[in-house]
Amino acid sequence: MRTNLTYILLFLSFLSFYQGYSQDLNTQNKPTKKTKDSLNIAKDTVFGRNLKDVIKPSKDSIPNDSIVKPKEVIDGIITHDAEDYTIQDAKNKTITLYNKARVTYTDMDLKAGIIILDYKNNTVYAKGIKDSLGYHQRPQFKQGAQESEQDSILFNFKTKKALIYGVKTVQSDIITYGTKTKRVNDSTVYMRKLRFTTSQKEIPDYYIATSKAKLVPGKKIIVGGSNLVLADVPTPLYLPFAYFPLTDKRSSGFIIPTWGDSNSQGFFLQNGGYYFAVSDYFDLTVLGDVYTNGSWGLRADSNYYVRYKFSGNFSVRFENIIQGIRGLSGYSKSSNFNIRWSHSQDAKSSPNSRFSASVNLGSSQYYSQSLNEFNNSQRLTNTLSSSISYYKKFVGTPFNMNITATHQQNTNNNTISMTFPSLQVNMDRIFPFAGKGGVKKNPIQKMGLNYSMSGQYSINTTDEEFFTEKMFREAQAGVQHNLSTSTNIKAFKYFTLSPSVNYKDVWYFRQIRKHYDPDVTNSQGNLGAVVNDTLRGFTRFHEYNFGASMSTNIYGTFNFKKGRLKAIRHTIRPTISYGYRPDFANAHNLQVRQSSVATDFLTYSPFEGGIYGGPSSGLSNSISMSVNNVLEAKVAPKDPDSDEEDEKVTILNNLNFSTSYNIAAESFRWSPVSASAGTRLFKDKMALNVNASFDLYQLNEDGERIEKINPGLLRLTNVGVTANYSISSKDFEKKDENEKEEKDNGNGAQNTPDVFGQDIPNTNAFGNNGIGDGEDNSSKTKVAKLYKAKIPWSLNLVYAMNYSKPGNVGNISNNSLMFSGNVELSPKWKVGFSSGYDIKNNAFTFTRLNFSRDLDSWRFNFNWTPFGRNSAYYFFIGVKSSVMSDLKWDKNKPPDRVLF
Repeated sequence: MRTNLTYILLFLSFLSFYQGYSQDLNTQNKPTKKTKDSLNIAKDTVFGRNLKDVIKPSKDSIPNDSIVKPKEVIDGIITHDAEDYTIQDAKNKTITLYNKARVTYTDMDLKAGIIILDYKNNTVYAKGIKDSLGYHQRPQFKQGAQESEQDSILFNFKTKKALIYGVKTVQSDIITYGTKTKRVNDSTVYMRKLRFTTSQKEIPDYYIATSKAKLVPGKKIIVGGSNLVLADVPTPLYLPFAYFPLTDKRSSGFIIPTWGDSNSQGFFLQNGGYYFAVSDYFDLTVLGDVYTNGSWGLRADSNYYVRYKFSGNFSVRFENIIQGIRGLSGYSKSSNFNIRWSHSQDAKSSPNSRFSASVNLGSSQYYSQSLNEFNNSQRLTNTLSSSISYYKKFVGTPFNMNITATHQQNTNNNTISMTFPSLQVNMDRIFPFAGKGGVKKNPIQKMGLNYSMSGQYSINTTDEEFFTEKMFREAQAGVQHNLSTSTNIKAFKYFTLSPSVNYKDVWYFRQIRKHYDPDVTNSQGNLGAVVNDTLRGFTRFHEYNFGASMSTNIYGTFNFKKGRLKAIRHTIRPTISYGYRPDFANAHNLQVRQSSVATDFLTYSPFEGGIYGGPSSGLSNSISMSVNNVLEAKVAPKDPDSDEEDEKVTILNNLNFSTSYNIAAESFRWSPVSASAGTRLFKDKMALNVNASFDLYQLNEDGERIEKINPGLLRLTNVGVTANYSISSKDFEKKDENEKEEKDNGNGAQNTPDVFGQDIPNTNAFGNNGIGDGEDNSSKTKVAKLYKAKIPWSLNLVYAMNYSKPGNVGNISNNSLMFSGNVELSPKWKVGFSSGYDIKNNAFTFTRLNFSRDLDSWRFNFNWTPFGRNSAYYFFIGVKSSVMSDLKWDKNKPPDRVLF
């Protein structure tokens, strides 16, 4: 910054000389009104001569062509102006710019009330203007994105030294205020009575005061003894010295840990480690936890990003947890790990291919036992899932390919299912008999052909056998081909007939053979059992089916002449379909003796346990029926003279019934009747959904089904009810005439609101990124009104009930009410809650309260789980800015984990 000022001052000194030389030296100095001018000194012949030679001309015996022209330091256009006047003093070799003085050169801009250039003493002096309004128009210097403001500045462009009074600079979000500053050279600046802060206010919320400091612009600030000042009140918090890096790029550094204590692990240090700024595209954070009882944890997190190509993050976590004291009965030890990876590709990087990943796998008990994982949503769920996929579209062909690797893990029973990998090849629907130009008029031309091929390598294992030899030995592999064709025919003017044919071919690379072993103990504890043998080799089976469906739409409209209700429309969509599939299992089934009785045989399929199952058993010859109903209304606007259109209101989103009749079945040919209904109430704020199942057959005294149709109403076997309701203070606010209320006219059910609240990351990130409190993490200062202040609030309610009665006795399996919401007591105070009540068990479900306070430059968060096995609290107060993120105080009480 100071070197660039030298260029400005050098040029302005020559500028003042040039103007003085062109006038009579005896002319009295008079203020003259100057307008903005600009000179390109690089083309000025005077610039190449010595100042003393110009003032006192003398003859030079050296030829002109032998003189070496000094290197020019001005390589751009310099402009200057002042609103009131510009004084040029050739005698004293000064130039004075007054009132809104400004000098610009390339990307630099210097503004001040008064700018005085003294080319005799090689100095420039800039200051503000003091009048009845106070001291204003302080010198401001801007170069690129860097700005500084000071009370006054004195700079020697020959020695490149400067004295600056009352300077204000911004370096990497740190605002510094220095009473007196001495610039030694381009890379060293000393300051006295320095204050630095990240507060954007004119009177900062806080600052760190120090008597002396050394500043290396763009690199670092080193300060002596300093203490924290809050609202101009000094605090006892004191540091003997401090170091603040200043850089526009990411830099490596230590991460200060969080301390605390727990009932089971004792005192601890959490989330301490080191941040590696590897490159502009990749970073790495290594963190660790240490507990006084011997427990420890280690984590590595990485983020990567390449613009217009891809981005993602990767994390590996391991914890060694110890409970109790070694040698005592309560001692236990557990090791858990978790791997997470998220990758997304920019859609513009490759339109015909796409790679994505979402991985979350590890120990089943990681989230429930972890000492440093506060993700409540993960802790409350019992499944972990992962997916890595690559998609490729073959341009110019109807084919596309998708390769995926999936993972499903049940944390309750510790079972793991993986496809590693799975290949899917699909062919877009083609019309081989279409006419010229793709014309499809008759049923033959409308006949479409679909093909797909899928191959899987499937693994089913447990936590204990994960990545062991047994896991790969019991893996399954297979390939399935599907080919189908269908068309549609207009029948009886109002009906659509759609015949279809489907063919499936399955390949396996092993099959089973069973034999009876009299020396093996069976499940009842007796000798003699059936044992499986695995035969390696290629084997296959195929099956096919065909069918047809007929559907139509029936509309009924009821018009009303009075009132706002104009009409009600009832839409009925009946569908009847027929399907036929032969018995393919009988041709492949084998028999084996299953007991000591020679005539006691067991029929089994050699494809038992295969990925795609075995051939379908039994003849299927069935008729299926379904009816879908939609009820809508048309309502006129409240003002009959307005230009608004009639409003369409959905009374009943859906009312569906379906059942089937199997002609080939020997008994119980009718399947249960399934019914579902959904609607929205209270201006679409509430979504109500009901589903039920009815059985046509009667029960005997023992609660068993008998093949006798109910003479009256159908027998209810299951019913489920869900109701979602969301309301907020915005619903009670008056809408502007020009403001249109957004409505969702879809027929689907309203999505269930998030009644568990947002996730909370680990302690180290808890206060820095704003996640977990639902608060906007912007630096904009919020203003609170003292009177007639609005208090925004929101409330989400979810009710769920399920009743089942398979026999003579029924019971309610689930009956609960969950709720969550937020209340903004002021623009800077926010309170959130999430809980629920289990009506069946008469107890509260997982409950969490969170409080957040926007302190302008600071942030305050408090999250509390008051009761339950996951009871805990997390407290944080600290500076928002990432540059001063270590200026914080956080404390947490982790949940007491139960390992066994």
